[in-house]
Amino acid sequence: MKFSFKITKNRYLLYFTIIVIVLALIRLIFPSIAKTPSKDSIHKENSKQKALVKNKTKEKKETSSCLPLTNFYDSNDNEIKNKIISVPGFSRSFPDGQDVQMASAQTFGVKPVDNRVDAESRKAELVYVGASPYYYVDQLKSSIPYLVPKAAVLLGDIGRSFYDSLQIKGIPLHQIIVTSVLRTKEDVDKLRHHNHNAMENSCHLYGTTFDICYNRYKTVSDPDSLERRAVRNDTLKWVLSEVLRDFREEKRCFVKYEVKQGCFHITVR
Repeated sequence: MKFSFKITKNRYLLYFTIIVIVLALIRLIFPSIAKTPSKDSIHKENSKQKALVKNKTKEKKETSSCLPLTNFYDSNDNEIKNKIISVPGFSRSFPDGQDVQMASAQTFGVKPVDNRVDAESRKAELVYVGASPYYYVDQLKSSIPYLVPKAAVLLGDIGRSFYDSLQIKGIPLHQIIVTSVLRTKEDVDKLRHHNHNAMENSCHLYGTTFDICYNRYKTVSDPDSLERRAVRNDTLKWVLSEVLRDFREEKRCFVKYEVKQGCFHITVR
């Protein structure tokens, strides 16, 4: 059975007329469809696109200049040993005094702990920091090894970054030594009896603050391997200062260079 479909002249004219009427109605209802863009609008659109591309390029350059990539190997696959630069001056680079550190401590810290018994009941707010592969906690006499979680993370990150810096500079690994952490009110009272410079309202009361000494470090070595070469404390201090400067510039902490106490006094922010 064979079918054929023929369009007659009258039917063709009818379809054509309907299409023309529909298009005319669309143009009347939506006049912007038939509007040809002017040269000014085209120019403005092109300008917007160029500005967008320019801004993205600028942002990319700014980001890359702020966060330069570290090259660990050269083109011949030889490990690159980065130079030790240190900081322009310890007191000038780490000037954050009691006022700014206390404001941060009161913002991010806990309510001051009365004594060690009180500290044991506050473990929901505090994190134990007495042991870590990234730092060594000294024998504490006037503080206990607890910090708020944010400060505990900061301390671990500083220790890990110190390891990384030593590695890329070709220096044997050493742990930073933490000399003071959370102080109870009882600790501060005892400390003030033989140290009149100790502050009654110390940042250490809030669990946000810790001290890292800059004149002592703990050597990391394998007891079954050869003895590692000695490294001067000054060299390690320079590397540590670079690490702390980076964390301070990233606005993760406030740092005060303590001359008499021989430490960096650090409060999380």
